[in-house]
Amino acid sequence: MLLLENIFLALNGVRANKMRSMLTMLGIIIGIASVIAIMTVGTSMSGTMADSMNSMGASNITLGVSQKSSSTETTAGGMRFNWGPHSSSMSDEDYLTDEMLANVKEKYPENVSEYLLTESIGSAQALDGELYANISVKGANNESIENDDLTILAGRTFTDKDQKGKKVCIVSDYLCNNMFSGDTSAALGQELSVKINNVFYHYSIVGVYEYDDSGTFSSSSEEETSTDFYIPLQTAFDQEHVTPRYSQVTVVTKSGTDVDTFMEEMESYINSRFYRNNDSFEVSCSSMTSMLESLTETMNTIAMAISFIAGISLLVGGIGVMNIMLVSIQERTKEIGTRKALGATNGSIRTQFIVESIVLCLVGGFIGIVLGIGIGYAASKQMGYEAYPPVTAIIFSVAFSMAIGIFFGYYPANKAAKMNPVDALRYE
Repeated sequence: MLLLENIFLALNGVRANKMRSMLTMLGIIIGIASVIAIMTVGTSMSGTMADSMNSMGASNITLGVSQKSSSTETTAGGMRFNWGPHSSSMSDEDYLTDEMLANVKEKYPENVSEYLLTESIGSAQALDGELYANISVKGANNESIENDDLTILAGRTFTDKDQKGKKVCIVSDYLCNNMFSGDTSAALGQELSVKINNVFYHYSIVGVYEYDDSGTFSSSSEEETSTDFYIPLQTAFDQEHVTPRYSQVTVVTKSGTDVDTFMEEMESYINSRFYRNNDSFEVSCSSMTSMLESLTETMNTIAMAISFIAGISLLVGGIGVMNIMLVSIQERTKEIGTRKALGATNGSIRTQFIVESIVLCLVGGFIGIVLGIGIGYAASKQMGYEAYPPVTAIIFSVAFSMAIGIFFGYYPANKAAKMNPVDALRYE
């Protein structure tokens, strides 16, 4: 019952001295609002990137050919030999091939689901008289196109027959806006002339997809926007006059696969099986899971560092609370003396002022939490992320507010408790 009375007394004191109380709480409000806002934005960015990577296939493994690192060996006679890549450019035998990939899939049938294969041709322009569209030409197999999750507005994706080297393409609605007045149906079956490295190639449009520019930061106008221009994978190789080979392949793993373990096992197998005698190149594996973990850890470290700096204002706010409690005790010296003369113990006096300090900090803490969530939500939305208010940080903020109230309120409360009632009653 005494605790409730002390809480009501503290709240009445806050209401009676609104301006002074608000100025006292300002440091706590700013500190907690800053921490909550920073943590909200950081959590939102991490959550959005995690969702994005998961939708892109966080369990997929990227298999890439890279140069072997050089090393130096010193003989007993003091002579030094450098061992490392003999060539910086890749030759045909350095690439991954369909035969290698088939062998790996046969070796690990319970882990490998399929391969996403692409061949980047480069930037180009689709031309029709004075009309044009900027494009990025890439050959892709059907699995890769399916993984890109294109929204087909008109027509279709590639068939198995198309993948045997037909001169067909899938274009974006942006290209249709530039070259066919936005009529996606009219674009189907039309032949496009594409200039690649000063050579003209002709393709028939079989599909139009919706270009998604979310998350793309560009100041270019719609006419200058470059979009993906898909052609069959074999068609891309035929244009480059090379046999199918890959410097990078995405491996789609089956459900239940331990990605980290499988990466190491597959990398070791390919290098020992196919690159053992290759002096310059080897295969290395990476996954979005490891990238996401590393990125999340980095962002959390940055958020914690910034939050620590913002938390300095909490220390300033705590000192402000101690200062105002000392002033309050000075103003209420006669009240303290009267209470002690009527039989109030040192403990009850101490509890009264500690409770007042805690209430002051909690009110400031709650205002800071609401303000921080609002700022964090607005900032996250402005940057295009879904807002994820950090529950842990909110709970920590409430607890920290109470801790500040106890820590910085104890000295003034103890000073009040130790007052001599006779001297207190004489105080003017």
